[in-house]
Amino acid sequence: MKNENCGYCMRGELLEKFGIFICELEVSSLILFKEQSKPGRCIVAYKDHVSEIVNISDEERNLFFADVNRAAKAIHAAFHPDKLNYGAYGDTGCHLHFHLVPKYEGQDEWGGVFQMNPDKKYLTDAEYSEMIEKIKANL
Repeated sequence: MKNENCGYCMRGELLEKFGIFICELEVSSLILFKEQSKPGRCIVAYKDHVSEIVNISDEERNLFFADVNRAAKAIHAAFHPDKLNYGAYGDTGCHLHFHLVPKYEGQDEWGGVFQMNPDKKYLTDAEYSEMIEKIKANL
């Protein structure tokens, strides 16, 4: 099931406001977050428009977390963060998704929640493409 007002469901212009589709995973989409003050930041969005993890079967939940794990491994291999934070909020978009937010020693604050959109660093199309290729090469 899809929601016509949801960027994760519809992609296109709605998604392009904040992210770039990378690829399909087992039960999710992998998306590069456009704001890249945390190099390698991505989103793993579940395939259907559901709000809560309790609204999917145990099998689907396990596949979803396997997708999150696969994306996390690719981010670690491609960008070598010191830590990867995981955020699942969705109280405005109501679409099950996880933010995977790399943190780098000496560059980031520690012990707090990452900013949802610090709106500080955007890249060129070529730089986004290079990041996406690094991630794909490590999936």
